[in-house]
Amino acid sequence: MGENTATTPHHLNPQPGAPVGVAEPPSLDLADHFLWCSKLGRYLTVSDGSRFVITDDFRDAPVQPEAAAVASIFSKDLLVAQSALLPLGAPVHKMSPRKREKYERLFALIEEQALSDVVRHSAHEVLIAGFRNAEIRALEAELGDKLNPARIRYRAFLDIVKQLMDRNITAGPFLDEFRDFTLVVAGKLDFGIYSFCLDRMFGSLRIPMKVKKLLVLEILKYPPIIRRELLTNVLACPGQAQEMIEFVKYMVATELGKKAAIEIELLEAFKLRRLSMEDIEGSLMARAGQA
Repeated sequence: MGENTATTPHHLNPQPGAPVGVAEPPSLDLADHFLWCSKLGRYLTVSDGSRFVITDDFRDAPVQPEAAAVASIFSKDLLVAQSALLPLGAPVHKMSPRKREKYERLFALIEEQALSDVVRHSAHEVLIAGFRNAEIRALEAELGDKLNPARIRYRAFLDIVKQLMDRNITAGPFLDEFRDFTLVVAGKLDFGIYSFCLDRMFGSLRIPMKVKKLLVLEILKYPPIIRRELLTNVLACPGQAQEMIEFVKYMVATELGKKAAIEIELLEAFKLRRLSMEDIEGSLMARAGQA
């Protein structure tokens, strides 16, 4: 498995020829798309649904301020939320008093409503510092100090994956390495990068089926939002082996219960372009009304 292409800068808008999820209505801009992801309890994806948003998207490419603000408030990946916040404050010191006042209100809103305590604290610090660049740079450095060791650990884990592909490590030791990797990078590595890593393993013919099934058993233990995204990626993977699909669905049905199984089924259908976001929202609301 080569270096993760998700760690290189990509703009959040679709790229020509990129793989796509369900096409959104033409009027749906990136901020609206992020709101839809949040309403469905999902990690934020790029607007074509081809991958999850990562911190680099906000650090290395311009993103509309409205979308960055929504991401800072609603992103389930708290690293992405922090990364979305900081560029918002950078140009404020050059703005007119009227525009600066709007950004002060925006940061006050983020301080009040963001899911992440870290993001709320950062918004507060930027506000009381008067949007000084020094304060923003210090917060960016803190984020980098958290991300960089996790990405180093990620690259080290890729070497372990290569050993597995080359049959130089067996299932048991590999699983120990995977558990340690997951524990070390939890909360410190972009979910989009972690997800990409697993997607490549589940999609590789060089990874033994036994190992893939052991990984599924590990994922079943994860928090609901994480396992839902990861398991549906396995199910929606192009060319996925029928044996793997049946194993995942059997384990979901027997280990997670009916509610979780329905949520996974709906998200799988969305990723396979069988349902739209509106379809899923309507189905979930109908089931909630029947409860």
